[in-house]
Amino acid sequence: MSEVKIAAESRTEFGKGAARRIRRADRVPGVLYGHGTQPVHVTLPGHELLMALRTPNVLIALDIDGKTNELAIPKAVQRDPLKGFLEHVDLLLVQRGEKVNVDVPVHTEGELAPGGNLLEHVLDALPVEAEATHIPESVTVSVEGLEAGAAVHAKDIKLPAGVTLAVEGDAVVLQVLAAQVEEAPEGAEGEGEAASEA
Repeated sequence: MSEVKIAAESRTEFGKGAARRIRRADRVPGVLYGHGTQPVHVTLPGHELLMALRTPNVLIALDIDGKTNELAIPKAVQRDPLKGFLEHVDLLLVQRGEKVNVDVPVHTEGELAPGGNLLEHVLDALPVEAEATHIPESVTVSVEGLEAGAAVHAKDIKLPAGVTLAVEGDAVVLQVLAAQVEEAPEGAEGEGEAASEA
């Protein structure tokens, strides 16, 4: 996984008014925490952060005030529910070689068996433990030829080297649901015939 370098500034103003001022300047308020240290309040450039967050579990190399360099991964991102812009971000401090628990997006490939069945994502993301600097961007599961009633469990998913499950192996990740056949309401045909005769 590549690192994204972002220059951050320490933040001393708090509250809604301060947060609004920060966002007007196209910056995002955030907090950096972890390893038993005191939380560090920062502001980050809005566009750069938005681009970085397009990669799930992105590793961010933070340059804080040009004095401190820290590695972090996003743990919680708040967005405006209507406009979608970033309102706040929580960043977890990590170290090289350290294992962290993260949720990795599950992608599928292949076609289900014919019959109009539906694929249900019971888990959109798979909880795993991985080195902070080697977190996979996603895991891919083949659903080729799966029929109604089939399920893919966490233990069935091939993980990259050094990555282990952080969920029970029997946890269902994907399942195939039988296509629902719509039945015509009783008497509908008779009513149609009567209408045409009239």
